[in-house]
Amino acid sequence: MKLFIRVDASTQIGTGHVMRCLALAQAWQDAGGQVIFVMATEAPDLKTRLKAERMEVIHLPIQIGSAEDAEETAKLAHQFNANWVVVDGYHFDAKYQEIIKESELKLLFIDDYGHAKEYHADIVLNQNIHAYEGLYRNRQPYTKLLLGTSYSLLRREFWQWRGWQRSLPLIATKLLVTLGGADPDNVTIKVIQGLQQVEVEGLEAVVVVGASNPHYEQLRSASQESRFPIQLKRNVTNMPELMAWADVAITGAGSTSWELAFMGLPSICLILADNQRFIAEKLGAMGVVINLGSHENVSSVEIASKVAQLVIATGRREKMTRCSQELVGGQGSSRVLSYIKDKFFQLRSVQQNDCRLLWKWSNAPEVRAVSFCSKSILWEDHVQWFKSKLMNPNCIFYIAINKNDVPIGQIRYDIENSEAIVSMSIDPNFRNQDYGSSLIKLACKKLFSDFDVNRINAYIKLSNQASVRAFFKAGFQSMGITTLKGHQAILLIIDKYKFG
Repeated sequence: MKLFIRVDASTQIGTGHVMRCLALAQAWQDAGGQVIFVMATEAPDLKTRLKAERMEVIHLPIQIGSAEDAEETAKLAHQFNANWVVVDGYHFDAKYQEIIKESELKLLFIDDYGHAKEYHADIVLNQNIHAYEGLYRNRQPYTKLLLGTSYSLLRREFWQWRGWQRSLPLIATKLLVTLGGADPDNVTIKVIQGLQQVEVEGLEAVVVVGASNPHYEQLRSASQESRFPIQLKRNVTNMPELMAWADVAITGAGSTSWELAFMGLPSICLILADNQRFIAEKLGAMGVVINLGSHENVSSVEIASKVAQLVIATGRREKMTRCSQELVGGQGSSRVLSYIKDKFFQLRSVQQNDCRLLWKWSNAPEVRAVSFCSKSILWEDHVQWFKSKLMNPNCIFYIAINKNDVPIGQIRYDIENSEAIVSMSIDPNFRNQDYGSSLIKLACKKLFSDFDVNRINAYIKLSNQASVRAFFKAGFQSMGITTLKGHQAILLIIDKYKFG
């Protein structure tokens, strides 16, 4: 179980993409899997943290989001035998997804506002409060949408805080300032300057900056010169403890919003980038945060005024805490992981008690319509046929089952000399989910490995274009049109030495 994550971080990109991917990676690790991060940017502090978490990091010096990027990512994923690729970032478009999928990989695409024109991923995750299906109208039939804050990705350090209840002081004196991992516009200094104008006795603050923040020295000087205590912290790993300590936060409207909401911390929010506007406006309208709008249009005096009002507004802070914790429950990473694991399946040999299930699948109207004999199969005839297949050593028959041992399809090989003829079908409940090509590829790999077979042949009616596409995606090649049982059919083949 290997998870391949393609993500970047820098002063311009920020660190939020990496940090939410880290949350998913930690959940994957806890489920027994391995994680490989691939990054095109230099982010030494983040890479050090990932390696400390026993995650492999590969540097890929390439133009971010290019076709070459997608091709090299897919190639690396195959080299590491990773079936799933996670892609997170605004540089990755529809073509990027398409290349990954054409490389026979499962794809989870993390998105914030529907920036790609089309979606080819197996799963699209948008954890934001404004996420809705209309953003992804141009998607594949098999694409699963995971939308909303119930899928918010929270890192491992937050998990132990589920169910924690915040106590609310009459006057809030402990302030947490966190404006993203990069903060290229140095909004943090404006906030510190604003806090100097707040007249509240006993005020103290913790200012958190990320590894990519280029203004650390200036912020350190400002903190040391403050008229009340300010602790400047860099690359923290105990963010939930700091959020539990604080009474109020001043923050950006990025992915930290969901961490703050989970911890029930009343927050004053600044929009640091255009992609944060929907989040800030929606949370502000719901009363979860106080939205000050774009940082460019907010003065230090306005920041001071809002902080001064909120620290004495006990009732408002209580409402903000209640609304926040109703929004994010902290199970997002495990929920997303469950959908990824649903796409896993394995093969087992057909058993005697599979007889009726296979008869049901074979008699499905859509199956009969694309079979070379379209008549319904009588039960008695099926039983006789089934027994003959079980007794035939040259018939290799598999059932594909998912992680819950639910059958999702069948694949059968009839071997003669060193060649085999393949037949495959998917349970109607699992069609249009991109299982077909994966089943073909997995079963062919097993057949070539376990048996003395050098070539596999597939005969498919011309009208069965879904199966033709599935076999093509699995690596089969067309040998042209032939005739089988009075019907025109396309012959597709794959040779052992060309497989994989």
